[in-house]
Amino acid sequence: MRILHTSDWHIGRTFHGHSTLAHLEQVLGAIVEATRANSVDVVVIAGDVFDTATPSGDALKLFSRTLGELRAAGALVVVTSGNHDSPARLGFQSEFAAAAGIHVITDAGALDRPVVIDDEHGPVRLYGIPYLAPSLVQHRWPEATLKTQEQVIGFALDRIRDDLAVHPARSVVIAHCFAAGVAPSGDDVEREIRVGTLDVVPTSAFDGIDYTALGHIHGRSTLAEGIRYSGAPLHYSFSEAGKPRGAWLVELDASGLASVDWLELPVPRRLSVLTGTLAELLADPALDERTLDWVHAVLTDNTRPIDAMRKLQTRFPFCANLDYQPAEVAETVGASYAERVKAKSDDEVIGAFLSHVRNGDGPSAAESELIAAVIADLAAEEVSA
Repeated sequence: MRILHTSDWHIGRTFHGHSTLAHLEQVLGAIVEATRANSVDVVVIAGDVFDTATPSGDALKLFSRTLGELRAAGALVVVTSGNHDSPARLGFQSEFAAAAGIHVITDAGALDRPVVIDDEHGPVRLYGIPYLAPSLVQHRWPEATLKTQEQVIGFALDRIRDDLAVHPARSVVIAHCFAAGVAPSGDDVEREIRVGTLDVVPTSAFDGIDYTALGHIHGRSTLAEGIRYSGAPLHYSFSEAGKPRGAWLVELDASGLASVDWLELPVPRRLSVLTGTLAELLADPALDERTLDWVHAVLTDNTRPIDAMRKLQTRFPFCANLDYQPAEVAETVGASYAERVKAKSDDEVIGAFLSHVRNGDGPSAAESELIAAVIADLAAEEVSA
């Protein structure tokens, strides 16, 4: 049996205010083509199908259309809900979808009721674990201690192993959580699982499972041969620049996990982090190949340039983010502001202020003349009053 493992589609998410729907449609189309080209039997989506609990009409249409195309490509589909999804909305009419070969698992009570699919070697039991917030599920099983994500996932896997003891078969678990062995960095974790520190699930929780398809981490990662994150199919943060996008192609044989291969997905628009002065970024010919990238510009000018974003977008129309990190930082004076301006003339105070906010660059000659003229006018007004 061939299984394509993907996750974290986040349909409807914006990228620094820009819609990603058209780019995601292109990438999901590539997933459909990979499904067809590799004769995939089952596509699993490990949570965070949508970016919000109330997806737009366009987001719903893209999801529905993609599911139909995956079925037309010959694959069954198993979907679980993530922390961004609304279980009620994602699971709406799931009974009817299952009749069409699309299994949407959002009910925590169904986590030990697998989707059973047969191949030439017999049954494969696919267990979908929807995102389980301890505060929302502990009332279901008051006899168990379910205060952390580790305890909840451990409890779920114990029930799954109990089912496998009664119905021995090859097994796949689909879960959306933060598992041990991956250190969170930048925006790789879309949001923390709960307020405070991340609640880590050890990889030992998945012992005895042939393959565990994980979601929640946006970069691909291998925790063990049979425990993997596929990552998001699209770049959603500049911290992901340069990281590959794709999905895992998993093959099960008669004895269990046979192989796992990485399938690359297209990157509709590359991410680039460009560092330099505004003048350098606007003029450097080596950056010609970056003009149509999503750009995060880090400006190193000692004085913050005026209207920098507009100027950058004349060359990089998809410049989406701007940081200011001057190459030289003026030394901090220990004295208080009152002490620094004490016994100074008005023009000296203004000059010192400009020097401070401009990282050491004081007023130009023209600005000094203008400052002197304004001070003289104010002094004349005070005398005439």
